[in-house]
Amino acid sequence: MLKGGDFARKTVELPRRLKRLISLCTDALMIPLALWTAISLKLGRPEVALSDWPAFVTVLALSLPIFIRAGLYRAVIRFLGHKAIFAVALSVIVSAALLGLSGKLLQIPVLTWSVVAIYAFVALLYVAGSRFVVRYYLLRRYLMPTLARVAIYGAGDAGAHLSNLLLTTRAFDPVVFIDDNKNLRGRFVNGIKVHTPDQLPVLIKANGIDRILLAIPSMTRHRRHEILTQLEPLGVHVQTVPNVEQLVTGRANLADLREVDVADLLGREPVPPKPGLFDACIRDRVVMVTGAGGSIGSELCRQIVGLHPKRLVLFEMSELALYNIERELRALAEKNSLSVELVGLLGKAHDRSRLRDIFTAYRVQTVYHAAAYKHVTIVEQNVVEGINNNVIATWYAAEAAHEAEVETFVLVSTDKAVNPTNVMGATKRFAEIVLQGLQRRGSKTRFCMVRFGNVLASSGSVVPLFNEQISAGGPVTVTHPEVIRYFMTIPEAAQLVIQAGSMAAGGDVFVLDMGKPVRIGDLARRMIHLAGLTVRDEQHPDGDIEIAYTGLRPAEKLYEELLIGNNVTGTEHPMILRAIEHSLPWDRVQELLNEVMAAMSRFDCQRALQLLSDVVAEYTPAPEPHDLVWARQCTVASDDRKVTSIKPRRSLRNPVTTDGVRP
Repeated sequence: MLKGGDFARKTVELPRRLKRLISLCTDALMIPLALWTAISLKLGRPEVALSDWPAFVTVLALSLPIFIRAGLYRAVIRFLGHKAIFAVALSVIVSAALLGLSGKLLQIPVLTWSVVAIYAFVALLYVAGSRFVVRYYLLRRYLMPTLARVAIYGAGDAGAHLSNLLLTTRAFDPVVFIDDNKNLRGRFVNGIKVHTPDQLPVLIKANGIDRILLAIPSMTRHRRHEILTQLEPLGVHVQTVPNVEQLVTGRANLADLREVDVADLLGREPVPPKPGLFDACIRDRVVMVTGAGGSIGSELCRQIVGLHPKRLVLFEMSELALYNIERELRALAEKNSLSVELVGLLGKAHDRSRLRDIFTAYRVQTVYHAAAYKHVTIVEQNVVEGINNNVIATWYAAEAAHEAEVETFVLVSTDKAVNPTNVMGATKRFAEIVLQGLQRRGSKTRFCMVRFGNVLASSGSVVPLFNEQISAGGPVTVTHPEVIRYFMTIPEAAQLVIQAGSMAAGGDVFVLDMGKPVRIGDLARRMIHLAGLTVRDEQHPDGDIEIAYTGLRPAEKLYEELLIGNNVTGTEHPMILRAIEHSLPWDRVQELLNEVMAAMSRFDCQRALQLLSDVVAEYTPAPEPHDLVWARQCTVASDDRKVTSIKPRRSLRNPVTTDGVRP
């Protein structure tokens, strides 16, 4: 004997024609039954005379062809939606109207207009109801048990659309709606009851809910942060859904469910850009972005394209990165009907003549210099390349801009340039000092720099790493329990960089307001909880994911800072500050640059780092460079010295003849 799930599977796998025939036969039963019910309700008793048989023949002869013509037997029952109800209703109304007219023409006494009206309502209930009963059964039994019982947070349009989609799949079973609107409490949306958030703990236990889907697209980030704070202790996996419009149109599906946006965990509302500042250096101008394929560079390009530049030059040393960003921007421009000339160019910022030729040939007016090495540990282990890319390339790019009389040159800097403890931070501060020196030397180009902290989801960011580690079952690695960082979303950072550049007078150091710093350990803990998992520690040895503290990496800081000293003023934008910081005269900067290049040419990491500390007074290099090649060379040299010192002593004490025999 077939079980419920097997029977449902067999039913779904029946030939299409056979399923259509079954539907037609079911309607052939439901239609006369609806007429009999209508007559019985009219008479007030369940009986019909045998002389009424013409009425039943007529209703079948009229209704079935209309149903066939309306396509009711072409619809897949388990995917029925609200449109199917309208189709059934229209078909029943047409058949009822024709039935009433036929009763008059054929003089069938029982087919009065009152009976026909009752028939229409009953037929709609029977025909549509039978289909939705079968649909509900198949969805409950088809193929496999539900993978996840979910609560949908948000009973608005987005939640209603989402529940419709969930009801067509066995991956998720929507059990309850949750909504902050107390007026909706106790109401039903798509047959699912709406509850208030305070009922969630009880509902989770009573219904076995193991996942909460957020369907609140229009809610502010601050409010989403409050909701996530409430949901975190419940121990249920919280996810957000793609844009509902994309789900409905098929551009996204339920497989695209994603983890909670970490920006929502920060809870800070992005400040909308000021139009006057946002496009001042871009609209109808020729703009160039170096490092156009990187995390910040690519987002700068996306923002710039929408601000109607005359031309956007993409400068990138990675062929693949250039191909990807250029293809994306062309699609974006075509989709939004943007008339912007896109120019993709390969090259390195170290090549001063290449940059000067580009600036001149394309008459570049604004440059955003985002090309840099930014990973602290990697730069620490590659000292010469870090200095070369972050300092020398910035110098050459700025000199080329000066020679080509570019109007504005904006350096994308970092909070690690403040009181740096690592090579990466020191090189970025050196790059800032180079631009300040060039400005003091005199130039038609306005040089400025914009300093900010970590950006979420950028390459090397902890957020994608944590998601990866959680998906793999842990452990989640954090360097230190007290390590704290500032965070900002990539789009927000790019917008502020663009606006800061438009306020430059020359030599400015702009600092972005990063909000409150975040303890990385707390961020890891929250991400684990919102994944529906628990932290395994001494107090909870049976937890799911361990947080492993690995220790601070070489030259890594516990806390990041944004200012050197407290000399800072406001600007036209509430989230952008102007820092007044010390700088060096150009003659001294150029002298130090030449010495650094000489040390680099000899691969003298120790001397290069010493010169770096001469420029950046706040930086104290480690006693021994962490550069991997330098360390390896020192090891090899040490081994060679040992071998050299041993051989002469051996030859004196234990001489060996040419044939290898000791005398």
